[in-house]
Amino acid sequence: MVSRIDVEFPAEGGINLSAWLYVPGGETPLPAITMAHGYGGTREHGVERFALKFAENGFVVLLHDHRGFGRSGGEPRQDIDPWQQIKDWRRAISYLESREEVDADRIGLWGTSYAGGHALVLGATDRRLRCVVSQVPTISGYEQSLRRVTPDLVAVVERTLAEDERAQLRGEPIRYQALVSSDPEVLASYHAPEAIDFYRQSVSVGIWENKVTIRSTRLARMYEPGHWVSRVSPTPLLMVIADDDTLTLTDLELDAYERGLEPKKLVLINGGHFEPYLRGFETAAGAAIDWFRSHLA
Repeated sequence: MVSRIDVEFPAEGGINLSAWLYVPGGETPLPAITMAHGYGGTREHGVERFALKFAENGFVVLLHDHRGFGRSGGEPRQDIDPWQQIKDWRRAISYLESREEVDADRIGLWGTSYAGGHALVLGATDRRLRCVVSQVPTISGYEQSLRRVTPDLVAVVERTLAEDERAQLRGEPIRYQALVSSDPEVLASYHAPEAIDFYRQSVSVGIWENKVTIRSTRLARMYEPGHWVSRVSPTPLLMVIADDDTLTLTDLELDAYERGLEPKKLVLINGGHFEPYLRGFETAAGAAIDWFRSHLA
């Protein structure tokens, strides 16, 4: 039996981050895993399934919403600052250490997509972590923007970003863009059908909107978590990569894995970026469980 508990913990700026804490039945303390969702989503976007699977295999699991998303506090809403999210995630690690159900010397981290990039940064910079799993991670915001923004829209994007900066100087309300859209003329983070299907899946009413701040796009284009991959060692690193990933880009992920140092392991999933959440779930989750057992047991 696994218990799921609603918890909150304080973060910088006087806000609380909201999370689910999964506690397996039986004796404690137990090894633990800290988890978070990817770009523009919530913990209900395909991630809870992993958390429950990990808990069923004997790990305490903390799954939190990033600030400004889901049930976590923070303004403006739907605003994505990767370095603030990383700072908040360190608080999540500290919170896990404080729980009596947790063996504070046996904590691992699992991140996917944008949070998979955070996993590389945290693995390289926080030695409290005993191992890390980075699933379909963002490697280079710059390279992603080169391939995902068509040439005819480059000038439009640059004008939008520049005008947003001027609006912030004037003290105007925060400006937003769509997170996903099937209309190529609409400025959106993702236009791919697989992304639209993923983000528009059924989640609890009122906890998610199809938008992100425009300044999130600028920060995403500047974010280069792949630079940290060689520094994760000696913390053990598992990378789960989809072999046809057109969002975070398979070739960039494979190159990052090659630059990583031992101990490391690569698991390839057949399909696109969201395949580990779907038909590849058992493979992706099973590989992570094996990694956590090996390094947290």
